[in-house]
Amino acid sequence: MLRTAPDRRPPRRTAAVTAAAIGVVGLMALATVPASADGSPTGLALAPLTSIDGVDPGSTFQVPGTFANKGATDLDKVYVSYSVTRGLAHQELPSNCVRYEITAFDEAPSYSDAVCEFDQTVKAGAVYAPEKTLKLNVLGHALYDTLHLSVTAYDPGGSDGTQETVQGTGPAVKLTELPSTTPVGDGDADHPDWDSVTVPVTAENTADFQVTGARLTGRAGDTVDLDARFTNAGPAWVRSDMDTPVAKVLIKMPAGTTVTKAASACAKVAAGSYSCGFGDFWVDENSVFTYRFKLRIDKAATGAKGSVSLDAKERPYDTNKKNDSAAIVLDVDGAGGSTGGSGGTGGTGSTGGGSTGGSGSPSTTGGSGGASTGGSGSTGGSGSTGGTAGTGSSGSSATGGDLASTGSGSALPLAGMAAAALTAGAGAVLVVRRRAARD
Repeated sequence: MLRTAPDRRPPRRTAAVTAAAIGVVGLMALATVPASADGSPTGLALAPLTSIDGVDPGSTFQVPGTFANKGATDLDKVYVSYSVTRGLAHQELPSNCVRYEITAFDEAPSYSDAVCEFDQTVKAGAVYAPEKTLKLNVLGHALYDTLHLSVTAYDPGGSDGTQETVQGTGPAVKLTELPSTTPVGDGDADHPDWDSVTVPVTAENTADFQVTGARLTGRAGDTVDLDARFTNAGPAWVRSDMDTPVAKVLIKMPAGTTVTKAASACAKVAAGSYSCGFGDFWVDENSVFTYRFKLRIDKAATGAKGSVSLDAKERPYDTNKKNDSAAIVLDVDGAGGSTGGSGGTGGTGSTGGGSTGGSGSPSTTGGSGGASTGGSGSTGGSGSTGGTAGTGSSGSSATGGDLASTGSGSALPLAGMAAAALTAGAGAVLVVRRRAARD
């Protein structure tokens, strides 16, 4: 399961609830400490929300949005914002609400942000809720999603990366005053003009992770292209904690070969063995990642066979394990037949360093992927529907610099896997820096 990751950052006054706040997965508890040492009023305070589990794709659920003004003075107006990740979508909004669709950029996946303005007096000491609760749609690719609810005394506006702004068309909704005994949180004296809560929304859905191997042909001394692939066949997109990769693809080269150029999204963990990632902490449905290596055939090694496989991480949403591994077969001309036996399909390499099959522009559609130079491009990826900011799939391909590595039949050592984990951790540092810059 996804871990709780608290985030108490305020919605920006010049931008909407940030993508970083949306990226937090898990229940964020409201502050329960006193407003200040002398117990003075705290200002706006939201009622707590519990996690939403087991929703079905195609269904809907309601968000209450109860809050209190625990400050000492009345407010002229307030804004209630509902931000959701791409597996969720807003239904038709009231005319006093604006929906912002924020595209994926940098380390943040796309999300949808609805900001509702309530132009009425909010009395000190009173508890309120919209007279009509907001409804959210659960889309067909939902799995591990997030709802971020906030109340502010100012208009948060649109966030960086806003791709579309849509004014609500339904009848305007007002706030209704509730009994003063209605439970709410305590708020926070450090930011009396806003409060927020983030909860996970987990759908009953699956995602089929697949890998594809290759059959290579050449002569001793030839350099061939190896294209190994990862596919999320869906139907769900999958997102994990920002410091935890969704999965790793482990590639072991056939014996008798030397890697002369490795895919940039891959880290060498042993001689002839690599651990490959996706460049982000999520993978969209129908996304394809191609990892291109250049191999020099040194000699024909009897019985040599490489492999492409997923790491051993538990993935309860992926119930089809038959396509979690595939073979890399090497046929060396003049060696009396295949050196590997039957194996995986796709990505046949050419001789003499040329490339065939699976190549394309080294670009990424939708979410960001690993850097690429001179390799095959990413493909596939359906965008979100039903009002959520549409994105394509994340993708990663490329050939990156690496010292020549001789193929080996040995298993991946634990120390090598730790090195790959450090590579993923470096991406998390970039997330923190980027967030700090945007606040």
